[in-house]
Amino acid sequence: MPKKAAELGPLQVSRLTKPGAHAVGGVAGLQLKINDAGARSWVLRTMVAGKRRDMGLGGFPDVTLAQAREKARAARAQVGEGVDPIQARQAARSASAAALAKAKTFDQCAAAFIKAKSGEWANAKHRAQWDSTLETFASPVIGGLLVQDVAVSNVLDVLEPIWKTKTETASRLRGRIETILDWATARGYRTGENPARWRGHLDQLLARPKKIAKTKHHEALPFDAVGAFMVDLRAVEGSSARALEFVVLTAGRSGEIRGARWSEIDVHGKVWTVPAERMKGKKEHRVPLSSQALRLLAALPLFEDHDLLFPGRSNAPLSDMSLTACMRRMKLTAVPHGFRSTFRDWAAERTNFPRDLAEMALAHAIESDVEAAYRRGDMLAKRAKMMQAWADFCGKPAIVPAR
Repeated sequence: MPKKAAELGPLQVSRLTKPGAHAVGGVAGLQLKINDAGARSWVLRTMVAGKRRDMGLGGFPDVTLAQAREKARAARAQVGEGVDPIQARQAARSASAAALAKAKTFDQCAAAFIKAKSGEWANAKHRAQWDSTLETFASPVIGGLLVQDVAVSNVLDVLEPIWKTKTETASRLRGRIETILDWATARGYRTGENPARWRGHLDQLLARPKKIAKTKHHEALPFDAVGAFMVDLRAVEGSSARALEFVVLTAGRSGEIRGARWSEIDVHGKVWTVPAERMKGKKEHRVPLSSQALRLLAALPLFEDHDLLFPGRSNAPLSDMSLTACMRRMKLTAVPHGFRSTFRDWAAERTNFPRDLAEMALAHAIESDVEAAYRRGDMLAKRAKMMQAWADFCGKPAIVPAR
């Protein structure tokens, strides 16, 4: 039988200074190793599945003699059960590291999601709305929670205080929370059902938004009033007024018009091509230009130092509020975006143009995936007739009968 090592005490162990491996007894194979620099560490020498293994147990004196013997006994017990203590420790460390990597807070996930996805959004205003609502309402309540721990009760704590007073904001916030939690699930930061989903879940706990608050649409001018409006508008000077006139004639969005450049205009082809990056749907959009729109463009001044159709101050694009301000100066409460609804109402009530033609003019997405897959063209020639009819209508002020 091999000689059993004498069991050393704490004082004896502290006096060991010679480089090498020193058996300290108490547990078979437990040694204090001292390197040439004098550093001391605990090692357990044992056999696992017929192979010699040396298992580190920590440095001395941070790990005391008693603690080293306790660790050594636990390791030997694992060996006796057929477990490799070194592999078991590595697996535990790996699991701990993996759990730490997944330990993301809701705020961390929100920031990462916005950074990853904001490139898909049409403008900086959309990102600002995400940042604002999450920072104001969600972050104080669930921002510091691990995303894995966010439950229905936490989501309700965010939504219930504003559900009846700020219904539209709360409804959008719920959708944003749901999206972030879905993203976190896809990244492996959480598992299980999404506590912020609406259908079949929160719709059972919260009142339907439409039942407690009416949706506020952009205020629009009635189409019968557009002709008189255009007469007044054409009497107004300035880049904002001309941009607003172009908004009406093209039924475009404010951002599309404010960023319009001469390089996008094909005067001979009578087409304005809006690049994908300025479109809400991130898809290039061709707009047929009526004779009235072409006359408007022909009257615009040309500049050598920029390519903008409707420049603002310092030859930069007009601000987001410039067109609205123009309407306010004309004593109107309607907004520029409302002219898209005005155009849509006119097409539906005063013309026989197909519904999908008007929807395409507005660059609305096709709801049916099947129809979208088969429709390859943009019906430009047919839309040109519709936009000319619209421009002609806008040039005829309604006659108000005498009372």
